Amino acid sequence: MNEAVPTLAVHKFASCDGCQLSLLGRESKVRQLSQLVRIAYFLEVERGSAPGPWDLSLVEGSISTGDDAARIRKIRENSKALVAIGACATAGGVQGLRNRSDGGFASVVYPEPDWIDHAPESRPISDIVSVDYELWGCPVNPDQLLEVVSAVLDGRRPRIETSSVCMECKRNGNVCVWVASDTPCMGPVTRAGCGARCPAFDRGCYGCFGPQDTAKPEAWRSKLVELGYEPRDVERWTASFNGPAFGKE
Repeated sequence: MNEAVPTLAVHKFASCDGCQLSLLGRESKVRQLSQLVRIAYFLEVERGSAPGPWDLSLVEGSISTGDDAARIRKIRENSKALVAIGACATAGGVQGLRNRSDGGFASVVYPEPDWIDHAPESRPISDIVSVDYELWGCPVNPDQLLEVVSAVLDGRRPRIETSSVCMECKRNGNVCVWVASDTPCMGPVTRAGCGARCPAFDRGCYGCFGPQDTAKPEAWRSKLVELGYEPRDVERWTASFNGPAFGKE
């Protein structure tokens, strides 16, 4: 293969591997990716690897230990461009629930929590190092991922939609579950990218793609409380994959 082909490295931190698997589960997308780059490091695909520096690094997972922080700094130093992919890497992930606790989760999960080496909070990649782009989603949209890879390598801004899930519902002809059935829905404050799957099945959006760029979660919370929902329940709706990014009331 021509050595001028850009090199790609895919790194994993605290996560479920779902973002990598969302790509690997679609063979045609993997073929498209292999036409854009030479995969130099991707342990989900093969054991062999080539050391950096790399032209582009994709990073999945949140920073949850001191060792993680040191490793992501080294990856940043060895990457011409770095893209954080998925809810864990962009918002801290579902493990970020511990950010809202007093440490009680560890005592429930582990018999000897004092032996567990972890940071007080689960943090997104951008808290530790600079990132060239963040691709949200739990998991990410493979089509969006390929667009981001192509754009970063071309030196242009990715053509990723910045509107809310509500716009996807409108385009798909979905009946608004909030208006029609009083079902709480995070669509008004969540970025598009999933195709509005949950509202298509008469369920409220769960916010899997994180807060939309101009979203006002505090206004969304206030409206639900005004409609009679308990503040505690409203807060729990946002305490999920992207909870840290939506913030607290």
